[in-house]
Amino acid sequence: MAPLKRIYRPLQPPVIQKGLLQPHYDYREYEPSDGLEPYVACYWTSDFSPIEHTQLHRIIPDGCIDIIVDRKAPSLTKGAFISELMTSYEVLDLTRPQSLFGIRFFAETIHLFLRDPVSAFRGSPPLLADLWGSEAGLLVEEMMEAPGIREMIEVVERKLRRCLHSHSSISEGLLQTSISYLYAAQGNLSIKALAETLCYSERNLRRMFQHELGVSPKELSQIIRFQAMLQSLYHTPPAHLTQLAYTYGYFDQPHFIKEFKRFYGLPPSQVLVPSQL
Repeated sequence: MAPLKRIYRPLQPPVIQKGLLQPHYDYREYEPSDGLEPYVACYWTSDFSPIEHTQLHRIIPDGCIDIIVDRKAPSLTKGAFISELMTSYEVLDLTRPQSLFGIRFFAETIHLFLRDPVSAFRGSPPLLADLWGSEAGLLVEEMMEAPGIREMIEVVERKLRRCLHSHSSISEGLLQTSISYLYAAQGNLSIKALAETLCYSERNLRRMFQHELGVSPKELSQIIRFQAMLQSLYHTPPAHLTQLAYTYGYFDQPHFIKEFKRFYGLPPSQVLVPSQL
């Protein structure tokens, strides 16, 4: 299967709200190398050095799963863990120094790098060592020895390419095909229509999503729609929110605001600059 150009690019609050970043709080994203774009949304770093105040760090659902390396962890075996597929926002109150490195995987292709389905992590995200054994410690050790972020990414990408090469074939399965349709429709595709397109029953489609991801296809489609809307706001903000709501299939502006608050934890008026409202 030839690598495809990604049409889905999720966003996180530090990218959307530039004013959140401060000298003591920094978040950055890095693009994957050619050939890894179908699998990795981005690599990211999050660093915090406490001064007089704590720092709120907001995380929103993006349809992805992350491998996160804590560069300040006292143990290599406990320094890397897996996130779950989020369906609601979370706000962390940072009080201690933090230095994280993350690999953000697309939900439909992360199975190529992990041994268990994502659904197994719901409610109890595991350590990477639980899945990769001693290889996890070796990877973290090599990452820690890298002189900079670019070199750290090179270490990670060598490991990811080895994982891909261990598969005799990387064919597009039902989950990947299903989510590709959701991406193309920007989440505005009913489960009935998706099932008909795939010549699959709605019941079996729901079972497959629950088994593989631990979420329903409706939940994931709503997250994809929300993220597509954020991309639109970020790059080409409309004149009015009502226009945006109708563009992305929301029934009306109140429905749009309700879902925005559900996934972001804040109303649009507290997130967007005045010219975007």
